Amino acid sequence: MLGVKIDAEKGIATLCPDGPLSKEDFIEAAALIDPYLEKTARLTGLLIHTESFPGWDSFAALSSHLSFVKEHHKKIARVAFATDSMIGNFAEIVASHFVNAEIKLFPYQELEQAREWTAGQGKE
Repeated sequence: MLGVKIDAEKGIATLCPDGPLSKEDFIEAAALIDPYLEKTARLTGLLIHTESFPGWDSFAALSSHLSFVKEHHKKIARVAFATDSMIGNFAEIVASHFVNAEIKLFPYQELEQAREWTAGQGKE
């Protein structure tokens, strides 16, 4: 399951994976994020908050995840990972080659600092 919250005031979408990610999770995330993007054309940031990365429930879910990134990456200024998972280090390195956004990794418990940075208010 993928929880999605949009802070319209700050222009931040927060994604909270809870269990293996499914194809439907990314369809539902797009259904929430896309209407915001239609109004504003851009997100200030995307914040992924998970203590440990739950993985995907299928290859179709991984494919949906990659499609979601491909369709949205040019519309996001910053991406923050607030996680203690080793996948955060990997994602920060790999994603920097495929995403136009600034990317930063934070420890899981530093959610508020990650939120401030994602909104463009935190320290570089």
